[in-house]
Amino acid sequence: MDLLPFTRPDIDEETIAAVAAVLRSGWLTTGPKCKELESALSCRMAGRPVRLANSATAALEFALRIAGIGPGDEVITTSLSWVATANVVLTVGAIPVFVDVDPRTRLIDLAKVELAITSQTRAIIPVDLAGFPVDRDGLYSLAARHGLRVIEDAAQSLGTTWRGRELGSFGDLVAFSFHANKNMTTGEGGCLVMNTEQEARQFEKYRLQGVTRCNDGTYDCDILGGKANLTDISAAIGLGQLKRLDHFNRRRRELARLYFDQLAGLPLELPPADFEQSNWHMFQVLLPADLAARRGEIIQRMRDSGIALGVHYPAIHQTSLYKRLDPLRSPLPHTEDIAARILTLPLFPAMQESDIQTVASTLSEVLNATYAKGPKT
Repeated sequence: MDLLPFTRPDIDEETIAAVAAVLRSGWLTTGPKCKELESALSCRMAGRPVRLANSATAALEFALRIAGIGPGDEVITTSLSWVATANVVLTVGAIPVFVDVDPRTRLIDLAKVELAITSQTRAIIPVDLAGFPVDRDGLYSLAARHGLRVIEDAAQSLGTTWRGRELGSFGDLVAFSFHANKNMTTGEGGCLVMNTEQEARQFEKYRLQGVTRCNDGTYDCDILGGKANLTDISAAIGLGQLKRLDHFNRRRRELARLYFDQLAGLPLELPPADFEQSNWHMFQVLLPADLAARRGEIIQRMRDSGIALGVHYPAIHQTSLYKRLDPLRSPLPHTEDIAARILTLPLFPAMQESDIQTVASTLSEVLNATYAKGPKT
């Protein structure tokens, strides 16, 4: 039986040919294709400086360093995200401070953010979970009132808009991901959108050992950097993907609408029906509370029926590392409830309408069978 994955990249023959051309060129690492992709992304981002990295994780870390975040500083963020969102804060020596999410949007609750601000707070990292945009008006108004930097974890929201403006075309520091499961991929990779060329030059140093090349063929190293540059092979994939991004996102919206139709009547909490702003990176539902403890069983039953589901995400603050770091922290009831019940359904542009129908009907059967089995013992 063929397995329907929860996501799959769509790479066309033109892009495959472009990668082959890079391989034949002899220039495989960071070079002209990376410059071309940075320029294309900058055009999309209203001319703002954009620099590539080998992951959005690296882009977020370098954003924190550019913002001057370091030991003893507090950074407020959400626990309902991939663990990298908080790990980068620890990496620069700062302290991640988790606040709860809004139970309807599943996004960071800005009212809770304001309550969590202390004299040590230096930045906020909002996360656009599944491609749904955090309220940028409220976010930047709050940040301005308290003199905070904003590092947008927009890893999942390339092509998402806020009130008609594409994310990344405005704001402070904005990180996007090009991982294989994203709406646009370079295989692995990411980028940071910045405010000034000075910040862009800092980013270039951080991604390649802190090095500045000199005209006489030597180099200087004045800061501690890492090794996070993207290859031209990856950039060639990204250029092909960027051309098709708007098409991909339109198709995702069409498929998401079908899910709303097909899932109507099932005992599931559906995501916000945002067909104007979200790029529909993921379609996530919440199981009823009485089935939360049997989520693993439901996932396995669906897989046995040929359909892969995901869990995005376990709550970061409930992982072993973060419980050791802050064993007495206050609970985050909405985050914990959503993390216990969330399921990611298959959603990618190459899916057919019949795939959506199959997922919905199979999920209905599995939920009914799970209820019929009785309480978990």
